[in-house]
Amino acid sequence: MMTDLRSLYEEVILDHNRNPRNFQHAPPAANHVAHGYNPLCGDELSVSLRLENGIVTDIGFDGAGCAIATASASLMTESIKGKTVEEAKALFESVHEMLTQQGSAGDLGKLQVLVGVREYPARVKCATLAWHTLQAALRKEQGTVSTE
Repeated sequence: MMTDLRSLYEEVILDHNRNPRNFQHAPPAANHVAHGYNPLCGDELSVSLRLENGIVTDIGFDGAGCAIATASASLMTESIKGKTVEEAKALFESVHEMLTQQGSAGDLGKLQVLVGVREYPARVKCATLAWHTLQAALRKEQGTVSTE
């Protein structure tokens, strides 16, 4: 990875880990909630969102995880708020492909910095935990989502 991109990756991950956006924010009248767990490292989080007329009007997360898991969840909540369910699902697919299949970062805005996680294959599950949990929340799945 180029030095500038690595520096940006590290800077954004550290910023979102130290100051996570929408952390410990359970939207009033959240109507979709899911819990996620990564048994490899112990990352655990819940995603709560308010869905109105097919649009994510509010979203938050809580839990405990490594810097990558926390930063990814923070970036995700910023990116998902205001999106339709279809747009949220498409964003999940794009991010997941970028992280797991060497896909292009494309037009993912700030989420492009997550491409740096590919340099650490063992950490990809940390970065995708929040996204899988979001998918479960959108589908109102019961139980705990696992990265395994």
